[in-house]
Amino acid sequence: MSEETRTMRQRLLARLDPRGLNRAQAIALLALLAAAAGLWLFAALTDEVLEGDTHAFDEAVLLALRTAGDADNPLGPAWLEYTMKDLTALGGYPVVIVIALIAVGYLLLVRAWGSALLVPVVLGGALLLNNLLKTGLGRPRPTLVAHIVEVQTLSYPSGHAMLSAVLYLTLGVLLAEAQRSARAQIYVMAVAIALTLIVGVSRVYLGVHWPTDVLAGWSVGAAFALAVWLGVRWGPWLWRRR
Repeated sequence: MSEETRTMRQRLLARLDPRGLNRAQAIALLALLAAAAGLWLFAALTDEVLEGDTHAFDEAVLLALRTAGDADNPLGPAWLEYTMKDLTALGGYPVVIVIALIAVGYLLLVRAWGSALLVPVVLGGALLLNNLLKTGLGRPRPTLVAHIVEVQTLSYPSGHAMLSAVLYLTLGVLLAEAQRSARAQIYVMAVAIALTLIVGVSRVYLGVHWPTDVLAGWSVGAAFALAVWLGVRWGPWLWRRR
């Protein structure tokens, strides 16, 4: 083994050693592992869906959210149905675009040029990816229960779940990064995760998505946001920082 090869090997092993990672590298490694886990979950879930192995689970969850004996009547009081209709808009195109524009405007105002560019890149890429996945997989919307809101596209993966995961998690990470307080960082990320979960749950409650549509949207959306953010923010220089 040449001296140059030995040196390269030692550097690689040092970088893989958790004790040799600085804080930025450790966070990046965790983000990379989380993105890989999200993609693996999406691939595994898609395989199960295509084989029909999730059908019983999907039906059971949808029916559990409807009044016994009446598949057209959502479970709970009338105000809950109205609330879910409002909350589901948090993952719809108009609201997502408005929030993204507001975020970009703020980031430009504080001269955070890279972050301002990151938001539309991630969101636009996620929208394109979602449309490609929907078209390629071609899963129809559930007809087991009545749709409480109007829908026109295919079902898998959920666009609302995926776009909300991409937008809110990306903004959550960017905002958390700017906070010095650990409690503030936890709060920001908790809000981002809560918004993502609320949107996904509302889609199932309203009967317009199978539960596995939402799970797939969450997994690929989170993985997409993490991977793009990691690549743009830290990719070029991360492993050179010691």
